[in-house]
Parts: sequence; structure tokens; C-alpha cells
Amino acid sequence: MAGGALGAGARHLLGDWLLRQFGAGLPWGTLMVNLLGSLLAGFIVLWLQDRGEAALLLRGFLVVGLLGGLTTYSALMVECLLFAREGRSGQVLAYLVLSLVAGLALVWAGARLAQWLRPA
Repeated sequence: MAGGALGAGARHLLGDWLLRQFGAGLPWGTLMVNLLGSLLAGFIVLWLQDRGEAALLLRGFLVVGLLGGLTTYSALMVECLLFAREGRSGQVLAYLVLSLVAGLALVWAGARLAQWLRPA
């Protein structure tokens, strides 16, 4: 639960900061936490792979707890609903494609980075 609380707190702080930086035109906070979470999840899962029981516990804390609290699929869906209700259907599609394609690319990039940096 501690990891989830830390992740949720980080999501709130990052979302607030991005709102002040870029305004409310797009949900930058949700997009960035989901993309950052994808990159970090890919890195952590591969970095801790085959490292024993303690690594499994750490992976649970970091990926399920911290990154689970940081990222938010439900906010992505609600924001798409709000865009659609405002007649911004083009933005719904663009936001979904960007979130999903970039998220997949970043989870892959995180795993590749961990593979490259991880000592044998």
C-alpha cells in the first residue's frame, strides 16, 4: 500500500505541475504519468528478472504499488469521454493512439534500456 500511496502522490504533484506549465487544453498529467510509468515498468521488470525472491518483492512494490498508483487507465478513459461529449472526437482518437502506441513503445524501450545497462 505504501508504494501505491507514493505513486498517487507523485501523480498528483506531476499533474499539478504540468497543468501550470501547459494549461488545461489537454490532459498532460495523465498522458505523462502513463508514458513515464510504461517506460519505468519495462525497465524495472527486465532489470529485476531472475534476481531472486527479494527482487520479486521489490518488483511488486515498484510496479504494482508505486507505478500502479502513478499511472491511471481510468482517468484516460474519463478524459476521452469528456472530449467526446465536447465534440472533440478527433482528439479522442489522437489521445488514445498516442497513449497506447507511445506507451507500448516506451515499455519496450525501458526493457531494452535495462537489458543494455544490466550487468551480466
